[in-house]
Amino acid sequence: MTEDRPGPKLPRGRGPLSTAVTARLTGTGALPSPEDVRAASPYGDDLQLALYCCYELHYRGFAGVDPDLEWDPELLRTRRALEDRFLTALRADTQVHDSVEAAVKELLVEPAEGTGVSHHLRDEGELWQVREYVAQRSLYHLKEADPHAWVLPRLWGRAKAGMAAVEFDEYGGGRAERVHAQLFADMMKDLGLDTAYGAYLDSGSAEMLAVVNMMSLFGLHRSLRGALVGHFAAVEITSSPGSHRLAEAMRRTGAGPAAEFFYDEHVEADAVHEQVVRRDVIGGLLAEEPHLEADVVFGIDATGHLEDRLAERLLAEWRAGRPTMRDTHIS
Repeated sequence: MTEDRPGPKLPRGRGPLSTAVTARLTGTGALPSPEDVRAASPYGDDLQLALYCCYELHYRGFAGVDPDLEWDPELLRTRRALEDRFLTALRADTQVHDSVEAAVKELLVEPAEGTGVSHHLRDEGELWQVREYVAQRSLYHLKEADPHAWVLPRLWGRAKAGMAAVEFDEYGGGRAERVHAQLFADMMKDLGLDTAYGAYLDSGSAEMLAVVNMMSLFGLHRSLRGALVGHFAAVEITSSPGSHRLAEAMRRTGAGPAAEFFYDEHVEADAVHEQVVRRDVIGGLLAEEPHLEADVVFGIDATGHLEDRLAERLLAEWRAGRPTMRDTHIS
């Protein structure tokens, strides 16, 4: 059965894999073969959009798409093939640290002269670049914390309690107007952007899709619970200083009070979350399951790898005066 409630529309395909998946969601066409998936670029637009569409069935789905397709065996087989291609590439490209201690220590060090996206937006970014950045990030932030919530049933004891405490904050501490996804939508409204969930899926870059897909990949597999914890730690540990720079960027470019508030809120909240994640979530997990240390490290390193790829794409396009959004110019 199809759902009557409004939802995001299906995106346009970006190649044979994503075109086949979106066609299957509307009841037409055959799904791609495993050979087709293995031949695709693991970080490319086609594979990443196809995987995103498969994962979205576990969140809000798409307008006019049967919700029962969430557990369709053929779609799940295709999703597994897409995941295997993506995960194999991530494992090959992120062998950086040999311990959680070393990985976390590097996250805690702020470079003397940063060259990342938040530094660029703070120091020289233009308002159209701020708007593009927010539109790209909406693919995650309009469901902020949802991919991480999948891990809660896979944890117990101190790790579960710490993770639940942080998630409670992300979900507004019980207040709907303070849910971080709502605060992000308020910022988008300040910036004159479309606040509808999934509005920029057609426009988002492959690099942004990969970041969101990594979260869903780690969250939806119990075997990757350690990697999800590592990813979560990387996000929370680096969020406070990055959010401080982005709050300054919002003030400098006149992005609006809701934009300033969103990042000011993350400066304060994530400074506390960092301690909880390090002490309770990572500490609790490894006290119970020390064999997962390599997975936690992988989650940290994979997050850095994909965030670096996204930053390189955004900065290269902006410095050339080009938009980063597909088929959409946000001026």
